[in-house]
Amino acid sequence: MKLYYVYILKCSDNYTYTGITNDIVRRLKEHKEGFNKECFTYKRRPLKLIFHQEFNDVEQAIYFEKKIKNWSAKKKFALANGEFDMLQILSECRNATHSKFKP
Repeated sequence: MKLYYVYILKCSDNYTYTGITNDIVRRLKEHKEGFNKECFTYKRRPLKLIFHQEFNDVEQAIYFEKKIKNWSAKKKFALANGEFDMLQILSECRNATHSKFKP
């Protein structure tokens, strides 16, 4: 059975990088060694793997990767740290124009 991984890297400048792969060991090695000079992480090394999730279905992995790519760094760090209660708090809209604030 083929496995797929969605992963989050913490970069040296505290940015995060979210990716997907079917070989996490190879992909992490490519990131850490600077395999691709055009890659987002190339100039942000050293890198640290802070989260990874295994999937049996590539479609589910792609869906999850796309979902968390749009998250803030704070949400990604909360996920990586297992702070699931913070995910809800960080997901709440605090914009005064949001419908929950209208009479």
